[in-house]
Amino acid sequence: MSKRPIALLPLLWLAVANPASAAERSGEEIYAANCANCHGTDGRGASASQTGLAINPRDLTNCRRSNREPDQDWHAVIAEGGPARGFHRLMPAFGEVLTDGEQESVHDYARGFCADPTYPRGNLNLPRPLVTEKAYIEDEFVLSTAVATRSPRNVDSKLVYEQRFLRRQQFEIIVPFGVARMADGGREAGIGDIAAGAKTVLVASLATGTIFSVAGEVALPTGNKDKGFGTGVVRFEPFLALGQLLPWNSFLHLQAGAEIPIRDTAGVEPEGFLRGALGTSIVNGKYGRTFSPMVEGVAFRELTSGATTSLDIVPQVQISVSRRQHILASLGASFPALNREGRSPQAMAYVLWDWFDGGLLEGW
Repeated sequence: MSKRPIALLPLLWLAVANPASAAERSGEEIYAANCANCHGTDGRGASASQTGLAINPRDLTNCRRSNREPDQDWHAVIAEGGPARGFHRLMPAFGEVLTDGEQESVHDYARGFCADPTYPRGNLNLPRPLVTEKAYIEDEFVLSTAVATRSPRNVDSKLVYEQRFLRRQQFEIIVPFGVARMADGGREAGIGDIAAGAKTVLVASLATGTIFSVAGEVALPTGNKDKGFGTGVVRFEPFLALGQLLPWNSFLHLQAGAEIPIRDTAGVEPEGFLRGALGTSIVNGKYGRTFSPMVEGVAFRELTSGATTSLDIVPQVQISVSRRQHILASLGASFPALNREGRSPQAMAYVLWDWFDGGLLEGW
């Protein structure tokens, strides 16, 4: 029931031998009849010598693995078996054996094997916007790019590595790079200011659908400022991030923070920003590919007297590419709405790989 290969070989005859009493069974009884043979009565997974299988069943008590999965993925595997999310076929489907109510009951019981509620639930892992930072903590590689649609058609990209640690913490490394047009008309490629950051989740409430985090990044002047690949100063970027589940499979992201030069400012002014994204998720069929259209607003201004506020509107859509939904892509565009002079619309995109959930070639 996780996004890693799992195996379950239940005694299906126990589920159908007494259909009259099956409707009265609790989640614990359904689990004992259909799941415990491989996942163990304690949820820790029976050994290969007990199951006779080459694949080890998933340990459901491992909160670091199981709690990151949203309910939708658990339901997909329970109803349609391992192949529904690109896992092994030995995890059978129960959609025609158990009623919807029974599937919900055994789902709730199986999730209860994780006894540590401090791990944020995967339900709070909302689709990632193109610009706004999420409150959820991840294990991901993200390659993003933005291409100006007017001259000079600079290309700004970045590679982000994110990794969770402890229960509610994440660190990340950000490597920006791009292609810029020079004054002589030529083009030059280079690396920008490399940054490192950390994030911690302060609130993760499944009951209210709320996740709230505090984070900070430090960018070092590794880029060549004269060629447009950095600011030439050390910068600190603290921010707060909020994610909120809304009715009708909708969601809201908010991020507020500042970018502050901390040494030898060299004319680089501190800048504040406020970002937000509103979207919804649309599933193809019951457990198929997910499409998440969003609209972002990105506002920023220098924190000096008389400075003007800039605002960009960023319509976009995120698409789950793999069946396991650990490979995602997003396409969109950024349109200046306030303070438009000298700022070009941009075509934007990213590809995301949740490496904890499987390799690039797995889960298809």
